[in-house]
Amino acid sequence: MKKHTGSCMCGSVQYELDGDLREVIACHCRQCRKSSGHYSAATATSPEHFKLLVSEGLKWYRASDSAQRGFCGNCGSSLFWKPDHKNHISIFAGTIDGRTDLNLASHIYTHEKGDYYDP
Repeated sequence: MKKHTGSCMCGSVQYELDGDLREVIACHCRQCRKSSGHYSAATATSPEHFKLLVSEGLKWYRASDSAQRGFCGNCGSSLFWKPDHKNHISIFAGTIDGRTDLNLASHIYTHEKGDYYDP
């Protein structure tokens, strides 16, 4: 089991992942497009395998009745998506440091995609 680290652009949010990661899913929903500027690509892990190392910039936004989005309030990096059921936390794959050895497994909510690209 490989340990991963990650952060926002400015380093005000840093985290560690010490368990298995789900393959990456590209989400084309309106919320992901608004929060990231395009579609999001995220992996996920169980909460017990996720550890915040630095959280001074972390802000949470209640994006819906069932989930929150975590981002850095200093640099604006989109970082996490956390459903209220707490079975997992999604981590934006581009915020993980170095190689992940993950693959893009699927695309979801493609019916909400922008009209300027094809998934």
